[in-house]
Amino acid sequence: MDLKTHPSISAQWVGEPVELAPGRAVARLQTRQEMCADGRGLVHGGFAFGLADYAAMLAVNDPHVVLGAAEVKFLAPVRCGETLTARAQVEEKNGKKRLVTCSVTSDREVFVGTFTCFVLPGHVLDQ
Repeated sequence: MDLKTHPSISAQWVGEPVELAPGRAVARLQTRQEMCADGRGLVHGGFAFGLADYAAMLAVNDPHVVLGAAEVKFLAPVRCGETLTARAQVEEKNGKKRLVTCSVTSDREVFVGTFTCFVLPGHVLDQ
């Protein structure tokens, strides 16, 4: 895997790359107790979003990719202990802009989204 983006990210919190190919990626996240929002084991939706965002960044796979916008739908709740898999695909390239679709599943689809990413000429903190 030729990983060019987000090299220091924590697999514990946003997932780990499973597949990487030009314009597409698969990432997986094992949910844990620390991700739960309540005593019944509901995983906070931000973790599904974070996994999907990470998969989108992997699909673009540029050292200077950043998220500009997202349109998402949460389709089903996630329980603590579930393994989530995100599949992302670059659908459009227009200059520095990339539109990436992403789906997150467990034993069912739990999240879908379209991410607007931008490939910058340098690191975002240097802009």
